[in-house]
Amino acid sequence: MAKVHPQTQNTPNSSSSSYMTYKQEIFTLWMKSLVFHGNGCTVFDSNGEIVYRIDNYDKKSSNEVYLMDLQGKVLFSIRRKKISVFGNWDIYRWNGSQMNQWFQARKNCNILGGDMACHVTLGCDKAKSSGYKILGLTGKLGFKIMDHCGELVAEVRPKQLSSGVMLGDDVLTLVVEPQMDHSLVMALVTVYGLMTDKI
Repeated sequence: MAKVHPQTQNTPNSSSSSYMTYKQEIFTLWMKSLVFHGNGCTVFDSNGEIVYRIDNYDKKSSNEVYLMDLQGKVLFSIRRKKISVFGNWDIYRWNGSQMNQWFQARKNCNILGGDMACHVTLGCDKAKSSGYKILGLTGKLGFKIMDHCGELVAEVRPKQLSSGVMLGDDVLTLVVEPQMDHSLVMALVTVYGLMTDKI
């Protein structure tokens, strides 16, 4: 079967405002790739339309993955640093054929127990006053993304139908709060998926 390759060149520059939320938005994360024998994730909006996809052709937790829109246009590249004991990633944002470093992510695990499994701090230009924190809970599939002020910007939790039936571990709900770039939120979700071996 032919591989679906990401388009990184000669693509029109989309306005970031098309990814901005103006009200709370809900997405469904299916932790499966649309590519046969691939690893990754497919993201649906509240109308059931595919909006994002992540495809890995190698293995889970590979050293570089691409967050793409439905047409295969690369929005973000996430790369694991080659020399890293604790797990560090660089997140690059694509503008047409230009790739610019956007964030650095570092994994900090709580080895003393408690509810918090991992803290992931992301910052622009290494400034501690900016960035995001991803908080995961031990033994649970969900996690929260907070801004530098501690405000909730997005949450991932197990998918539950209106009938109360919980879906499998590979189907999750992503709730994005207003005034957030949901493509950026998906980049953060992707980083956390790599850190926890889900993608």
